[in-house]
Amino acid sequence: MNKFALLCPGQGAQSAHMFALANQHGQAASFVQEALRQSIEQHTLADALSSPDLLFENRYAQPLIIAATLANWLALRDDIPTPDLIAGYSIGEIAAHAVSGSIEVQAAMHVATARAALMQACVHMPQRMLAVSGAVLADLQRFTVGHDLHVAIINADNKVILAGLASKMSAAIPKLASLPGHDITCTEVAVHIASHTPLMQAAAPGFAQLLDDTPVCTTDIPVLAGINAEKISQPANIRSSLLAQMTQTIHWHACMDALAENGIRCVLELGPGSALSNMLQVRHPRIACRSVAEFRSLDGVRNWVQRQFDR
Repeated sequence: MNKFALLCPGQGAQSAHMFALANQHGQAASFVQEALRQSIEQHTLADALSSPDLLFENRYAQPLIIAATLANWLALRDDIPTPDLIAGYSIGEIAAHAVSGSIEVQAAMHVATARAALMQACVHMPQRMLAVSGAVLADLQRFTVGHDLHVAIINADNKVILAGLASKMSAAIPKLASLPGHDITCTEVAVHIASHTPLMQAAAPGFAQLLDDTPVCTTDIPVLAGINAEKISQPANIRSSLLAQMTQTIHWHACMDALAENGIRCVLELGPGSALSNMLQVRHPRIACRSVAEFRSLDGVRNWVQRQFDR
């Protein structure tokens, strides 16, 4: 029997059209309209959605990503199989727990919004994130220690996201090319906050209290913890994992391997974007992977998933 998994993305693929599929479904469209009315400081999420400048600001980006992911889930959940496993990338881990049923959808929106504000308050000096490919992980880890940077996310043995103060990053970039490796490339990440590093430590106490105050229940659908790829379904583990990933490295390569090790044969990324399904397809080509972002209609998504189970 084919095993099915869902992926919940992090920041980076926001667009003005990120709710297009969900708006084809009545209940999901109502959720979208309510979510977009939410105000954060002087703007609503609807304002941010239509503003290229605000769309990638952390305080708006995090709740928008959660809203888009959960809207797609609401639009599809009655017509696709119950997932055997769920994984969320960065902020997507909150969405993953909402999809699993351990956190209510509206509570997940509240947690994402508060998380973004707490993290933004840690930015006293400009911060950056940088995707680096081609360098050996062990060499990069030693490099970051010597340049006061951090490995925020490991996507593969030679693909990582670095994070740190913008000044430190700018000084380090010219030296990255001298590391042992092959065709080392650096790409700016559209996230202006050093997520998953000790630079977020000041946000941890407030986020811990927020998680303690948020109702969390045991779920039958486990979620892979980003910090270690372990399957979690109990409230205490869910809270501790979400707290830890704010300041610790995300081991996404291990999460992808865990999907394969657990016999997953079909994966749907809930979007927006298709970065996670593309990464998984490269690492584990025997797993059928698609993102809702690749389809023009909800029927197209449903039909693709059904075909994987008809084989």
